[in-house]
Amino acid sequence: MKHSVSGVGVVDKSVAILDALADGPVGLGGLVTATGMSRATAHRLATALETHGLVRRNPDGRFALGMALVALGRVAADQFPLAAAAGPALAELRDVTGESVQLYVARGEERVCIASLESPHGLRTIVPTGAVLPLNRGSAGRVLTPTWRPPAGRDWVASVEEREPGVASVSAPVRDGDGVVVAAVGVSGPVGRTSRRPGQRYGAAVVAAARSIEIAAGLR
Repeated sequence: MKHSVSGVGVVDKSVAILDALADGPVGLGGLVTATGMSRATAHRLATALETHGLVRRNPDGRFALGMALVALGRVAADQFPLAAAAGPALAELRDVTGESVQLYVARGEERVCIASLESPHGLRTIVPTGAVLPLNRGSAGRVLTPTWRPPAGRDWVASVEEREPGVASVSAPVRDGDGVVVAAVGVSGPVGRTSRRPGQRYGAAVVAAARSIEIAAGLR
């Protein structure tokens, strides 16, 4: 996972360790490979993060993300006014479509899920709040790409098996009063239910949810 560089060495290196653990637990050798740090530096920072609960150690000795991040993530999401304002619109979109819904904001070359509601179906798309995904794959990523422009007469984007096999999604931009895209709201689910033309099925509902979020958040 890519991360920004602040110029404060110990902070950048600590974030690099957390990013290296985002895909799952790894041993010290894995941290060294992923971050390019020396074994001594990687071990020192990982154990320091462990002290604060940001990193934990599995029974097999591998490092993993700590539970303190879960609490911090929930607090951050709760304090993000857009996520709070979007709650009712996301719930309605989930109920109307029967599929999982998400709200993303851009962060550099990535997008971060700041709100997520899961489909009631047993087979469903799961994107947890706080998940970091690329901008270059998936409908929400395209919406948040600075160079994206909506096709004439259509304010949504659909993708089929672009980010993950068997999954389709439809997303629409959430804009501020100046027309700048500040977030992307989307619905996603298995292709077997959404079909290979999910935009025809969900496009209007996703755009309506985006407009509702804009109003609720005071963006319009």
